Amino acid sequence: MIVDEEFDVARAAAMVLSQAGYECETCPTVETALRVLECKGVDVIVADMRMPGMDGMDGMDLLKKVQSKQLELAVVLSVPSPPAESAKAALRAGAFDCVSKPFDSDELSAVVTRAVAMTTLQRENRKLRGQLDVASVAAGFVAEAPISHQLVAMIRRIAPSRTTALIEGETGTGKELVARMLHYWSNRAEGPFLAINCKALADGVVESELFGHEKGSFTGAIRERAGCFERASGGTLFLDEIGEAGPDFQAKLLRVLEDGEVLRVGGSKPRKVDVRIVAATNSNLRREVAAGRFRADLYFRLSVIPLKIAPLRERREDILPLAHHFLAFHSTDTGRPLMLSPQAEEALLNYSWPGNVRELENVIERAVVMSNQDKLMPEAFAFDHDDFDEDLGAGVDSLSGADAAPGSTTNSSQARRAAERNGNQAEGTLQTTLDRAAAVRIKAALAAAGGNRVEAAATLGVDRTTLYRLIKRLSL
Repeated sequence: MIVDEEFDVARAAAMVLSQAGYECETCPTVETALRVLECKGVDVIVADMRMPGMDGMDGMDLLKKVQSKQLELAVVLSVPSPPAESAKAALRAGAFDCVSKPFDSDELSAVVTRAVAMTTLQRENRKLRGQLDVASVAAGFVAEAPISHQLVAMIRRIAPSRTTALIEGETGTGKELVARMLHYWSNRAEGPFLAINCKALADGVVESELFGHEKGSFTGAIRERAGCFERASGGTLFLDEIGEAGPDFQAKLLRVLEDGEVLRVGGSKPRKVDVRIVAATNSNLRREVAAGRFRADLYFRLSVIPLKIAPLRERREDILPLAHHFLAFHSTDTGRPLMLSPQAEEALLNYSWPGNVRELENVIERAVVMSNQDKLMPEAFAFDHDDFDEDLGAGVDSLSGADAAPGSTTNSSQARRAAERNGNQAEGTLQTTLDRAAAVRIKAALAAAGGNRVEAAATLGVDRTTLYRLIKRLSL
């Protein structure tokens, strides 16, 4: 990009660089350049350092704007000849280099070539850092339980294909991590990984967000913009909370899956996209299809390969390894090694983890921050005491009898405490007993969340519509 208010100078520089093999765009003002940067990728900017632009900004102002936005590109400032003092000021401000005006063709080409090489290297380094981050996370994926081993084996088996996958699991089980592992272990690892939350997209902006739009296609479209599919082309597009997508979103997503191309809003020519779709949901999509809230044809398109993540309470062998993993990670900031006492480990094993892995990490992190002991005890965990006892004794979202040795002292004492607490509540039908226990658990979650039903639903491991339905049915 060449930013210079002198049209002839900018055009001459563009011709020189075009002959050297570069695509060039000229802008007469800094304001125009900033607008173009929002929708186009640029490797190098060559800007007039002292340009008395109509917008009141010069090359130094543009340099500051690029730095504030942390854009991965090089800024070369053109300075009047002789360049000594101006060049020093530009380099001190962070410019990649300076070139003298009027331009010397060889000097301009050489400087731009070095700037492009540096920009390319920076982007490759960022991509490698991203891959290392995902590799580190994938390596730290704890899979001690047999069901977790099966999941990892399935991820490795299907990762190289471009087939759509649907990840199902309760809130906090790690659905995005599984999606990133699918991307990392695929042939698309060097491409982008783009995650979007379907629930956050209102019906009115779905088409523009997914497919992009052309300049002037609607009020407020002051520049062209690539949509999610174009930005993720060559990589993976992760659609989180797909069960919350509205009818408009579902229809347009189905069209892309069928055609493999997108049409920008206001555009006339479809664009081919090469994207692997991975979707995730914490709701039962089959039930949503039966209820008419989710399109059956889209469901079958997305669930070509279904991946089910079991809740933490069903893979108990993962609890302690995960706890130790999070303890090691969060205790690095304390500068002291922390350990879990046997009592703490027992407490972690005996809790039902309605918030799954996310809740476990939060509990460990809070314990690390709040405890001043080197060995964590059960009281270091931020369990609500009544909820914890209820999870142990009443059996709501709790462990099955097969998970602990029958007749053990721990189970007996838990049963006695539950019986003392519940009194004669064991009378009546099983549904009545379950409703009473559910009401207590929901009230506690709402109280802990300060009445916030969305937060309470997340804590309970259900979606908010289920919580609303239970609150209404139980008259809470």
